[in-house]
Amino acid sequence: MTNTKLIASLLAAASLSFGSAAFAAEPQQDAAMAGAAAAAGDSALTSKVKAALADQKQIGVAANQGVVTLSGSVPSTDEGTKAIQAASAVEGVKEVKSELTVASK
Repeated sequence: MTNTKLIASLLAAASLSFGSAAFAAEPQQDAAMAGAAAAAGDSALTSKVKAALADQKQIGVAANQGVVTLSGSVPSTDEGTKAIQAASAVEGVKEVKSELTVASK
């Protein structure tokens, strides 16, 4: 009978330990899932901006949490301004940072 109580106590302790370990892991899982969702959102946003700039293939596009960075060389200041405006108009874009340069002739 003593063995039965000991085994029951051990099982109860083990289940409590397992439950607390699983609870402690949840914030890490939530953070990992949030990071994966943000990466997927950034990828989708990058694709949408690239589609908006389809006629300007020389412009590189990167997105990070809604902030879009445009890079590369454009033929004129007007073309750079148009690219910035087109990127800004895409749904989900919070800000556009320009690292565009104007090509010298």
